[in-house]
Amino acid sequence: MTADYYIADTENGDHIDDPSEDALFMLIADLTRTDNTFLTVNPADMNAGWYASVSLLDDGTYEVELHHPDQRENTRTTNTDRNQIASDLTTWLASRFPPRQPAQPDRKDFRNRPLVQWSS
Repeated sequence: MTADYYIADTENGDHIDDPSEDALFMLIADLTRTDNTFLTVNPADMNAGWYASVSLLDDGTYEVELHHPDQRENTRTTNTDRNQIASDLTTWLASRFPPRQPAQPDRKDFRNRPLVQWSS
């Protein structure tokens, strides 16, 4: 399967296409100070310039960087709550993509049908 939206990779080689919030939480929880210190999330479309990263710092906190040059966004924060990081990251990632339009019903199915009169 290939990613439709984004790709998450860790320093130790874990890779998930279009990770859910739970999958992001697990990747963050698996970060260590020795050989798996960071997680990156990049767009599936490599022409898009945004990225996100989560790094485990020496003091046990996580540094979260969200970068989107087209929107002049570059934020860097620290946090200790993995649940909050995964939730915020999921929300930020979802905002990179416009919502899909719902499928429109095929209107021709409703044409040329007699009007049904309901009687009481």
